[in-house]
Amino acid sequence: MRLIDRYILLQTATPLGVSLSVVLAALVLERVLRLFDLVAQQGKSFGPVLTMAMSLVPHYLGLALPAAFFISIFLVTARFSGDSELDALRGCGLSIRRFARPLLGLGLGLTLFSLALYGYIQPYSRYAYRAILHAVTNAPWDASVVAGTFIEAGGGYTLYADRMDSTGQWLENVFVHERQDDGTEIATTARRGELQLSDDGTQMSVLLQDAVQIRSVAGKRDAVLGFNRLLLGRPFTVKSPLFRNRGDSEREMTLTELRDAWRHPESKVPHSRLKAEFHARLVRSLSLLVLPMLAVPMGMAAKRTFRWQGIAVAAVILLLYHHAVQLGESLADLGRADPLYSLWGPFAVFAVGCIALFANTDRRPGTNPFDALFERVEGITWHVRRILPRWRMPT
Repeated sequence: MRLIDRYILLQTATPLGVSLSVVLAALVLERVLRLFDLVAQQGKSFGPVLTMAMSLVPHYLGLALPAAFFISIFLVTARFSGDSELDALRGCGLSIRRFARPLLGLGLGLTLFSLALYGYIQPYSRYAYRAILHAVTNAPWDASVVAGTFIEAGGGYTLYADRMDSTGQWLENVFVHERQDDGTEIATTARRGELQLSDDGTQMSVLLQDAVQIRSVAGKRDAVLGFNRLLLGRPFTVKSPLFRNRGDSEREMTLTELRDAWRHPESKVPHSRLKAEFHARLVRSLSLLVLPMLAVPMGMAAKRTFRWQGIAVAAVILLLYHHAVQLGESLADLGRADPLYSLWGPFAVFAVGCIALFANTDRRPGTNPFDALFERVEGITWHVRRILPRWRMPT
């Protein structure tokens, strides 16, 4: 590797690492907040949230990697062009193709990494996430109460208490709702209650004081009863139900398993879904290989005054391509289209367009089709700013 290659890659590494970290952190944090809300509604411990978030990192890394890779190349090329470093390299006899060679090599490396990520890492991490989520949402009640929270105790029981002591055993202003198999609903309120669990962990009971119970049976009048002391109990278990085996969903299969499954006549998953998932992963991985051929010409056209216009146009192009691949995958998933056309077709159009644009920029560095587009976007923005009234701070 020559000195210029190392220099270009080092300049690319910083924005790639920063953009990847920011996008990945934003996506993971958004999901973590949703997980905290889910666990709070279930009345469970927040311990598994971090484990579930770590299991989601490969999934969100696959979403963030193409955007971060494109943005890093775009910004580096725009800086080289704006600071005339690219003109100096061309003056030394280095072509645009030679400038992009280390970036294309980086794209090849990320393509191989994404094949491993999409094909083998994500299926296992997705299954691990679903297994932990199943354990959290289906785990039996651990006989603990959170003040001010409705607790699903299992067996049709819902428990609520306004306040509790430090041990979690004595409760105040208690509400217990029970739904029986025959449709009978029993609602009980009490001024005070004591939560008890047998030594072997097989029986849970709540001893209520000054209790009022309303029993509702379909087709009959509600019965209201008052008790000085009332004992409610039911069988209790702390064993979590087992989760299913990996592979019942096509998204949990590796590339090798997908290929073998669609060739098997008795596969549990429809063959159309297996083929769509297999080809979609290949298309998303290989798309990283042609991204530098689009980012370099766009970065050259995005001078210092046009950088945000370039990022906006790039976002639109990548978004359209992403939705085209998603649409093709959905059609192939439903069996309405062959993935060779619905998935590889958009990829071929995108790849040919990127290669043609890069080849034109390499042959004629002074002309770039994005120059006029960025100027047009800037002109539209200027007219919009004149039309819209200026916002002023109130005095």
